[in-house]
Amino acid sequence: MAQIELTPPAMAQPPPAMSMKKIAVMTSGGDSQGMSGAVRAVVRQTIASGCIAYAVYEGYEGLVQGGDLIKRMQWEDVRGWLSEGGTLIGTARCMAFMERAGRLTAANNMVEKGIDALIICGGDGSLTGADKFRSEWPSLIDELVTTGKRTAEEVKQFKHLNIVGLVGSIDNDLSGTDATIGCYSSLGRICQAIDYIDATALSHQRAFVIEVMGRHCGWLALMAGVSCGADFVFLPENPPSENWEEEMCSVISKHRKLGKRKTIVIVAEGAHDRQLTHISPDVVKDLLSNRLHLDTRVTTLGHVQRGGTACAYDRMLATLQGVEAVKAVLEATPETTSPVICIVENKIVRKNLMEAVKMTKDVAAQIAAKDFGAAMAGRDAEFAEYWQAFHITTSTDTEHLKLPTEQRLRVGIIHVGAPAGGMNAATRAAVAYCLARGHTPVALHNGFPGLCRHHDDKPEGSVREVEWLDAESWASKGGSEIGTNRDLPSADMEKTAFCFEKYRIGALLIIGGFEGFTALSELRQARTKYDAFKIPMVILPATVSNNVPGTEYSIGSDTCLNALIDYCDAIKQSASASRRRVFVVETQGGASGYIATIAGLSIGALAVYTPEEGIHLKMLVEDIKFLKDQFAKDKGSSRTGKIILRNEKASKVYTTEIIANIIKDEAEGRFDSRFAVPGHVQQGGTPSPMDRVRAVRFGVKSLQFLESFTGKTKQQIAEDPASTSIIGIRGAKVKFSPMKVIEETETDWKQRRPKDEFWMQLTEVVNTLSGRPQSALHRYTPMGRSPAILPIKGNEVVNGL
Repeated sequence: MAQIELTPPAMAQPPPAMSMKKIAVMTSGGDSQGMSGAVRAVVRQTIASGCIAYAVYEGYEGLVQGGDLIKRMQWEDVRGWLSEGGTLIGTARCMAFMERAGRLTAANNMVEKGIDALIICGGDGSLTGADKFRSEWPSLIDELVTTGKRTAEEVKQFKHLNIVGLVGSIDNDLSGTDATIGCYSSLGRICQAIDYIDATALSHQRAFVIEVMGRHCGWLALMAGVSCGADFVFLPENPPSENWEEEMCSVISKHRKLGKRKTIVIVAEGAHDRQLTHISPDVVKDLLSNRLHLDTRVTTLGHVQRGGTACAYDRMLATLQGVEAVKAVLEATPETTSPVICIVENKIVRKNLMEAVKMTKDVAAQIAAKDFGAAMAGRDAEFAEYWQAFHITTSTDTEHLKLPTEQRLRVGIIHVGAPAGGMNAATRAAVAYCLARGHTPVALHNGFPGLCRHHDDKPEGSVREVEWLDAESWASKGGSEIGTNRDLPSADMEKTAFCFEKYRIGALLIIGGFEGFTALSELRQARTKYDAFKIPMVILPATVSNNVPGTEYSIGSDTCLNALIDYCDAIKQSASASRRRVFVVETQGGASGYIATIAGLSIGALAVYTPEEGIHLKMLVEDIKFLKDQFAKDKGSSRTGKIILRNEKASKVYTTEIIANIIKDEAEGRFDSRFAVPGHVQQGGTPSPMDRVRAVRFGVKSLQFLESFTGKTKQQIAEDPASTSIIGIRGAKVKFSPMKVIEETETDWKQRRPKDEFWMQLTEVVNTLSGRPQSALHRYTPMGRSPAILPIKGNEVVNGL
C-alpha cells in the first residue's frame, strides 16, 4: 500500500475536528523485546488505514504530562524499529495516573490532541489501568465540562474511549494467550546462558542453580527446563512435594549414577514450597553442596533476560497483534468491551481484556491460598502438558508409569530429510517417554539407506537401542545425532520390510520434512504387500521450509527464521554505513515461500518474492520505482539499509544476482545494490527455544498416539486410517491427521508443499507495513495465473509460527 502523506494537525484550542480517526499507542510497565515492533505495526497500520497515529512517550507519565510527550507519528518515524530491543517510546511508573485527578488531566490531553482510541502494550497492571480509564471516561469528560476546562461543543465527539490491549511481558503471565510479546526472546537469553553454563558445568562436573524471572508465573523456568534438559525446576504455580529436599536430591543422585556429569536446577524468582516459604537459589545450592557434595554455583540472570533484540517469533507476534489492534479499534462500537489481542496455538484472536486480567490475577490469588491445582488449571493447557513432559523426560523413577509387558513396543525412530533444529530434542523426548513407559526406543541411524545397508554391520550396526544417558544431552544440539538422509524406503522396500521384521519394530516415529512425509506415504501404501508395515506410524514434521502438509508449523522453521533475521540485521547494519544501499537476500524454503514471507514480516523487508506469486517484469519495474522514491525522501544519517527477500525458487529467470544488478543499473548511482546468499547458515546452529520446547511436546504426544494402538491386530491397524498420521498445529489445536486424507486432498506433490498455505494471508500485512505500492504486487500476474493472496478475515489473522 502506498505511503499516505498527512499534514500535521493544528494543536491550538479548541481540539481539532475529527475528520480522521486518531489512534494513540503507548507502552507501559516492564519493557520487553518486541514492544518497539508493536508500536511500528500500530503506527503504520493506522496510517495505511487512512487514520492519524500518535505515540505516547514514557507510558502513563506521558499521558498525564501531555504536550510533546504525545507525538504525531509519521511513516518513517518507526523505520528500523523491528530490530530494536525494549521500547523506543519509553515506559515509566506514574503515581499521578493512579489518582482520578491524574486521569482527568490525561483525558484533557487526549481531547486536546483529538484522540479517542488508545492501544496499550504492557502487563496486566497496565491493562487494568487502561480499562479503568475507559470505564471512567464518560464521567471524566463530563467533569472537564463542569469544571470549565472544556466546552460541551469541544467534547461532543469524545463521548467514548476505545481501548485495545497488547500484552508485552517476558514472564508470559497473561491467562488466555499462549505467548506474550517478549517471552520467547527472554527465553532465548536464558537458554543461551544455560547452554554456556552447561559447557563449564560438564567440564568440572559441577552443579549450577540458575534463577530466572517470574514472581507468580513459572513459564520461563519451566520452558528453560524443557529446552535445556534441566534436572529440577521450581515453579510458583506447582511447588514440589513436602519432602522436596529428598526428592530433588534423589533425582539428581540417580542422574549422576547413570553417568551424567553436570547438574542444572532452575529456580523461578517467585519459587516457594507448599507452605509458601520462599525457596531461594542459595537454599538449593546449600542442599546440593552439603548433602550431595557437589561443587555448586549460583547464577542469577537478572535483567539480561529483558535485553537484546526480539527474536523472529516476537517480531512477528508484535507485528500481527499490532495490526489486529488497529482493526479492533476501527471495528469497535460504544458497546464493544475492551479486547486484548491474544494468540492461541497458531491463531491471533481477540479476548475480553478484563476477563483475561481477572484470570491472571486469580492465579496469583490461588497461589496465595495454596490452591495449586487451580493455579495450574489457570494457565493454558499447553503449560500443563509441558510440566508433564518435563517430568517424563527427566525423571528416572518411573515404575508407576510403566505399561504391562504385553503392551510394550519396540519403537523405531528415524530421521528423514535435511537436518532441522529440534530433531534431537524431539528424539530425546521420545526416548525418555519410551523408557518411562517400558517401551524400547530403537534408533534407525542415517535414514532408510542406513537401515537397509548397514543394519547388520559389525561391531555396531545402524539399528541401535537407545539408553537414557545416550539421548540425555541432545536437548540443545542442532543437526541430527542419529543421522538423517533424504532417500526414501521405495529405493529398497523389500529390504526395509525385512529390517522392520528382523528388529521387531512395532511402531515408527519419523522425524523429518517433505521427504519424511513422502516416506510415510510410501510405507502406508506398501502395507498391501508387506505386513511389516501394518504398525502404527506417525510423522513429526521437522524442516526449515515449513512445507509439510497437515501442519502449520514444522520443527526447525523457527531456528531458520532466527538465523535469517540475525543475518539480515547484520546486513542492514552494514548498509547503514553508506545508507543508500539495497540488499537482495536469497532465502531457503524450496517451492514454499513461508520462510521468505515470515522473515519479511520480522525484518520489515521492502518486498518479498515467493514461488507462489512468482516474479515478473511489471513487479520489478514498480518495485524499482518505489525504491527510487524511498531513497529520494531518505533523510538523516541514521537510516538503515533496505532489504528485499527472494525465495530460492521464486523465479528461474530473475535470479537473486540478476535482480540486484538490475536495481543497481536502474539506480544510476543514486543508490547501491548488492546480493547475499546465506545458504545453509539458515539451518541454524543451536535450535531455538521454540523449536526445542515444541519438539518435546510433539515428541511426547506422538509416542502417546503410537501406544494408543497397543492391543490391536495388524489387520485392525491396517484398516484404521489414523494408524498412519501426521502430528501438527492446525488452526488453534494440535491434531493428528490421517495421512491418506492429507496426501490425497491437501498435498501439492509437484511443488512439494500444501495446496492451501495458510501463511499466504500474511503477504498483505508484509506489503502494507512496507508501504509497497499496490501496482507492484502480485495482482499483476502473468496471463493465466490467478492471484494467490487470500484476504485477512475480520477480527482474526491466521498467524504463521
